[in-house]
Amino acid sequence: MALITRVSRLFRADLHAVLDRIEEPEALLKQALREMEEELNRDEQRSKFLRHERGQLLARHAELEQKLADLEHELDICFANGKDDLARALIKRQLEAQRFCKALTTKCDSVQLALADVTQRVEDQRAQLEIMRQKAELFGDDSDGSTADTSWPPVDISVREEDVEVAFLREKQKRVRA
Repeated sequence: MALITRVSRLFRADLHAVLDRIEEPEALLKQALREMEEELNRDEQRSKFLRHERGQLLARHAELEQKLADLEHELDICFANGKDDLARALIKRQLEAQRFCKALTTKCDSVQLALADVTQRVEDQRAQLEIMRQKAELFGDDSDGSTADTSWPPVDISVREEDVEVAFLREKQKRVRA
């Protein structure tokens, strides 16, 4: 039983080694880089959209604030002239504008949170992509065979008897002087 298990492990290990060579790690790395770049681009587009949406919400909020100020001024005129019916209609518009303003504020806050999340994700993705690009460059250099030779050149470390005698005499002379 143990022999069969060992043999099956051996075949699996050989099969995995063959698959690793077939998969072409360089191509897989390039594909992973492309996928990371695509995801980064999608999140950058999402970030642009959220910034644009936030800008529109803020502009609409400013318009509503101006409208509320105008309604307040019109209400002063209505009350000064005793136009209670007109004042009721303006108060209704004022309440609607205030509620819409509150809804815009809530929406703007949620967009701001989403924008912060996407911005952080984009920064993280850029950092990861840069690391992967550096690794790909290193891998590309290794696979091209164009790397610098980091192996040591052959060095003659053999010591002749004459060298030993000369070193021995030097050491003996140092000790005699001391």
